[in-house]
Amino acid sequence: MAYKTQDLQVQQEAERAAAGPKPQVASGGTKYLDIEDSASSGGGAGNSKVAKVGDDVDIHYKVLKLGKRSYDGLSGEGTVVFSRGYAFEDDEKKPGDHSFKFTLGSDNNQVIKALNDAVPGMAVGGTRRISVTPQNGWEKNTRSCDGGPGGSGAGGDLKTDYVIVPTATMVDQEGCFDKMKLPFPTTYAQERRMAQRFDQSLIMEVQLVNVL
Repeated sequence: MAYKTQDLQVQQEAERAAAGPKPQVASGGTKYLDIEDSASSGGGAGNSKVAKVGDDVDIHYKVLKLGKRSYDGLSGEGTVVFSRGYAFEDDEKKPGDHSFKFTLGSDNNQVIKALNDAVPGMAVGGTRRISVTPQNGWEKNTRSCDGGPGGSGAGGDLKTDYVIVPTATMVDQEGCFDKMKLPFPTTYAQERRMAQRFDQSLIMEVQLVNVL
C-alpha cells in the first residue's frame, strides 16, 4: 500500500506539472518559469515597471536545492540553501528587511549569469523561478572545474543530487567555488551549505521588488 500511495503521489505531481505553465528560455539560454506575475500579485500588469538591461533592480530571492519531484527542474518544492528578503536569515527581522540590489547587464561579471539573463522582462511584483546551472552560477568557468562528462562544459544540467552521470569528473570544491559571484551567502553556515551545492543545478526564486 505504501508503494502504491507513493506511485500515486508521483503520478499526481507529474500531472500537475504537465498541466501548469511551461518553462521558457531567456535570450542567453537560461530556463525560467513565471509563478506569479504583477497582475496576480495585485500590482496590475499595466501599472508595473518592467526590468530591462541597464536598469538598477531590487529583488528578494531564495536559492533552492532541487526536490526529488522537480520534473522540469523548476517546479515543485525545494530546500532553501540561502536567501535574502524572505526573513529566513538571522539578520533579517521581518520579510523584506533586506534585499539585493544590482544593475542588470550581460557584461556585469559580478552577478551570476543566470540572474542577469533571466530577470529582464520581469514586472515589478512578479515572481520567477530561474534554473541556475553551475556554469551560469557559482562555479568557476574553467575546464577543470566542470563536473560534466569529460569536463566538456555541458554537465551542469545533468549532475544533481539524484542523478550522477557515470562519466562525470569530480569538482574541487575549494578551488572551483567562485566566492566573488553575487549574490553570495552572508554567514559561514550558509556558505558551507552552498559549498556543497554550487556544482549542482539549483533553482533561484526571484521576486522583483522595484526597478530603481
